[in-house]
Amino acid sequence: MSTSIDLSFVKQFEREVHEAYQRQGSLLRATVRSKNNVKGASTTFQKVGKGVASTKARHGKITPMNVDHTPIECTLQDFFAGDYIDKLDEAKVNHDERMVIANAGAWGLGRKTDELLITAADASTTFVGDFTGAITRVLLVGAVEALDDNDVPDDGNRWGLLTPRQWSHALTVSEFASADFVGDDLPFMQRNRTRSWLGVNWMRHTGLPGKSTTTGTCFAYHKNALGHASGMDVTSDITWQGDRAAHFVNNMMSQGACLIDAEGVVEIRVNDTLAIPGS
Repeated sequence: MSTSIDLSFVKQFEREVHEAYQRQGSLLRATVRSKNNVKGASTTFQKVGKGVASTKARHGKITPMNVDHTPIECTLQDFFAGDYIDKLDEAKVNHDERMVIANAGAWGLGRKTDELLITAADASTTFVGDFTGAITRVLLVGAVEALDDNDVPDDGNRWGLLTPRQWSHALTVSEFASADFVGDDLPFMQRNRTRSWLGVNWMRHTGLPGKSTTTGTCFAYHKNALGHASGMDVTSDITWQGDRAAHFVNNMMSQGACLIDAEGVVEIRVNDTLAIPGS
């Protein structure tokens, strides 16, 4: 028995893990401000304040805006997702065990990426709702209004996250669900996860705080309000463990997330246990 796995197998496995991570792992990484190839244990995102215009006397000096720059530190953490593939078990199964482990590891790390970002978003203090009801037109409009009130850019980079139950409630709101209001992409026939409404790209997500409880939290946010940093993207390592007669397949990454601008994140507080009207 060789003490190492074939090199081509390793390269193929690493490619499959990376593809699985991009395909069904993290849903949120592309929706936030991101830094890759970070060197060190942390990195810094700059939060830039608002400029203020002023007048001046003829031939007088212009008053500098003195735009505020606030450094926001994002600390990286190391995460691992590994499992054993018993050599003799491979001969007893009729499925591709390599692909099973690749997907499990990549999706697990993807969920961790989203968990970091959702935890960062949950630090915001701006909210609508009071945990007593489900998603309504008033709550959806209120979340967008809160972003508008904080001068958050309406530039196509606003995102909204709803639990599966709240997504179902949203589909009972005619203005959200009907093609008469939002175009010809019929909601009950959609295969993708997102739906653009009031300038926000709304998405279903199963990892939100309080899902299926009376204190559910959904979010509306701008891409630049949350930061994601990666020191090492998803990487795989496969080694032969002779004392276990198995290959140990390990997937790992070094990543972090932070709240850059609390005014760019709005919590939508709902009761996620309420039944869908008419159900």
